[in-house]
Formats: sequence, C-alpha cells, structure tokens
Amino acid sequence: MLSGYRRRAARGEGRGGQTFPRVMSLLLAGFLITATSALAADINPVRFVTPNGMTVLVVEQPALPIVQLHALIKAGSAQDPPGKSGLANLVADLLDEGTARRNAKQIAEEIEFVGGALAAKAHEDFTTVSARVLKKDTELGFDLLADVLLHPSFPPKELARVRSQILGEITSEKDAPDLIARKAFNEVVFDGHPYRWPVNGTEHSLPTITRADLSTFYAGEYRPNQTILSIVGDITAEQARTLVAKHFASWKKAPPTPRAVRAPALADKPSVRLIEKDLTQATIMLGHVGISRTNPDFYAVTVMNYILGAGGFSSRLMDSIRDKQGLAYGVGSAFDARLMPGAFLVSLQTRNETANQAITGVLKELNGIRDAPVTDEELADAKAYIMGSFPLRFDTTAKLAEVLSQVEFYGLGLDYFTHYPSWIEKVTKDDVLRVAKQYLRPDRYALVVVGNQAKANVKQQP
Repeated sequence: MLSGYRRRAARGEGRGGQTFPRVMSLLLAGFLITATSALAADINPVRFVTPNGMTVLVVEQPALPIVQLHALIKAGSAQDPPGKSGLANLVADLLDEGTARRNAKQIAEEIEFVGGALAAKAHEDFTTVSARVLKKDTELGFDLLADVLLHPSFPPKELARVRSQILGEITSEKDAPDLIARKAFNEVVFDGHPYRWPVNGTEHSLPTITRADLSTFYAGEYRPNQTILSIVGDITAEQARTLVAKHFASWKKAPPTPRAVRAPALADKPSVRLIEKDLTQATIMLGHVGISRTNPDFYAVTVMNYILGAGGFSSRLMDSIRDKQGLAYGVGSAFDARLMPGAFLVSLQTRNETANQAITGVLKELNGIRDAPVTDEELADAKAYIMGSFPLRFDTTAKLAEVLSQVEFYGLGLDYFTHYPSWIEKVTKDDVLRVAKQYLRPDRYALVVVGNQAKANVKQQP
C-alpha cells in the first residue's frame, strides 16, 4: 500500500499530489510506533548473574505452557585456529551426539518423547544451544541442556559421521551459484580476517580436525562466565533461578580466552573475482566491509538500507534493476552487522549478457543515495515498515529468547524492546544522507560474478 502511494506521488497523482501519501505515511508511522511500544512494554526481563559468572535473563510468558531455553556461548567460527576452520561448528554439532551420561540415541529419544526440541548451532561470533519443552517437562529441559553444555564426550564414531555429513554438504554447495559467490565474496572482503572462512569449514580444513582439537576448543571457550542463558515462557524468575542453580552451579568459571583479532579493514580499491560456471544466469555480489552491531549509526543505517535495497518492491534497487530495466527477478542489499564489522552486500541474478548493465545500475543507485537526500515519502515508508514489523522478530518464545540473548551479547540494554521504535523514529533525512556517504563505498567495492564469463564479459566499473 505504501509503496503504491509512493509511486503515485512520484507521478504527482493521488489526492493532494505528494501531500496525501506523506500525511498517511506519517500517521501510519505514529500508529505503528504506539502499537509497537505497547507490545514491547510487556517484555520485562529479569537479569541476574550466577556465582560462577553465567548471565541469566528471564521473561515470564504464562499464556502458553511452553518453556524455551537459549544459551549463547561467546565463541564462534571467528575463534577457529588457523587452518582449522569449521572447528567451532563441529564442536556445536557434536554437543548432543553424546555426553558422559547419555549417548546420542538416548539424548534424541528423551527430547523426542516429550515432543520437545534440542539444537546447537555455531555462528561467526557465538554458538547457541537451545531447548524447548512443555511446562511439565521443564526439569528435563534444564537437565538435557546442562548435560550437553557441561559434559560433551565427542565420541569418535559420531565425530567421523558428523564430519562426513558436513563434507558432503560442502561438496553439494559447489552446485549452488549463490553459495559459491558468497564464499568467494567473503574471501575477498575479509582477506586476512577469520570472517573470510565458512562457518562449516572447508574440505581441506575439516579432515585435519582431531578429537583433541574439539576438546581443547571446548575447554577454552565453553565456560559459564562466557555464557548468556535466556529463559522465556511459563516459568517464574524464582523457579528459573532455582533450576539454574541446580543444573549449572557445578560448571566451573575460568578467565576468558584472550581475543587478538582486529576488525576487518575496508579495501583501498575495487577488486573483482570472476568464477566460471556454465549457467544461463550470472550470480552477482557486490559490496564491502560494513558496520558492527554496536555502531551507534546502526539505526540510521537500517533506515537507509531499507530505502536502498532491503525494502522489497519499494526499494530503489528493485525499482531500478527489476521494474525499470527488467534485469533481474529480485535484487536486495543487506548490512550483516556482527560483533566486528560484517559485510555490506548487494546480490542479484541476471542473464550473463546483462551482467555489466546490472552492475552499472547497482553502482548508480549506491552513488545516488549518497548524493542527495531521500524523499519524505521514502523516509516515512521505511520507518513505518521497520517499526511495524519489529514485533514479528519476537512473536514466539524461541524468537524472543534468541533476540534477548543477542541484546545482552551486544550490550544493547534491557530497555531495547521499549526504545527501538523511538530510535528508528528519530532518524532524519540528514542522518540517512550522512550514513550513506560514510558507510557506502562504491569506489572500494568487491565484486564477484559466477557465470559464463565469455558471455558476461564483466568489466570493472569506474
């Protein structure tokens, strides 16, 4: 609806020319910020730190008889030793494959018998381990989560099986042009930084990882004082405190492992990597080092990027590349904000023969949003959508527990849920222009093109 208003306004149509859609957008934004604030006001986390240093966050939600546990360990693939990429991921995958008390089959049967779920996943900056159970099975949920976190045994048989599965996945990824492009893009953008390696490792690094490597990584990184535990659902803060003490008090704290990794640096000139793949379409990824999640400009960048390429059919990239030029079915941009600056990325697929035209179009839009302020309608539409969709990020116990852990991890403050809409609302056109100039660098891009290179004939853009 809003994007339709914006298109009509650009042509001078609609009631009152451009004034009517702008007023409607601003009214809608005001309504959404009020509604969002009301929903967020119900989220009042209780925070405490255990004697062994584990940070615990509890949100009571008794509406459904469900309890969600979400542990975040402050170690991910960025902590993989040189030549051992995939180690953090392999540790995570093996947590529920056997402990000192249970084998893999027993763990699976116990959680499945009560209709629950248990999962672990490594990311670049952290690893998450979660359990979901009905209220009546809360004790079991805590017991299983504590068991896999405190007592993993990394059985050799399971290590061989899981490693083989991951290697199979890596092999299959060679047939996916988007994955090929993203891996190459990360290697170029994060040259010399741990973010350059895939979380799941490589076909060269995985075979070198031993059971001793797993144990060493686990012993150095999995500590209570390196863990954030979010608990959401039909449980009181006092009940949670009692269960945490019962199941996690024996976990011994230790000094955090020193971190020596520097933030990734922005390249000083454009770079291009062309990968031959005999396909009818070229997969294009263009971008550079972006921002961290703790950057104070994060909210202005979020609004700016929505207008540029994250706003779907209402974004400038979609309007130009798809609607006006017909070069791609879809195109979008994203800032992957991590603990250290992640990537800014524009991605699309187009016919090999139109690759240069698409790349030119992307760079034109990057320069365009840096050269002049966005319109009132664009700003109002972006803020209305971002604020209005905010509650969808925590509309289940699992989502809320995940967001809650990350809020603590990035130090965003427990008032984050209440203040997020106002932080977005405060963004001005001057803010958007300022962050576009500062954080979009079309003169220092990395470009990856996967496709038929003879037909694409990609040229480095000025």
